[in-house]
Amino acid sequence: MTKRVQVTVYGLVQGVGFRMFVHRSATRLGLKGWVKNMQDGTVRIDVQGSAGLIEKFLKDVRLGPPASKVTTLAVLDKQPDPSIKAFTVLS
Repeated sequence: MTKRVQVTVYGLVQGVGFRMFVHRSATRLGLKGWVKNMQDGTVRIDVQGSAGLIEKFLKDVRLGPPASKVTTLAVLDKQPDPSIKAFTVLS
């Protein structure tokens, strides 16, 4: 069963390789969606795949790359979107 969530990541998450870390994690797990830096200093992630893989992905995101410091994840459930075919980094 496909699950889709939107995640807003708070903390020191811009300028530390966070988006590439997220891309590698999602790709390794076979998840689809995107990651983007937001103007307020957060990182937004829209990701879909199996519920179990999304949970593993969220554990990775909570850790982040070594230079980052994640303080909070805000996770919202969304309707799956079958048109999303890959995981991309948006600018």
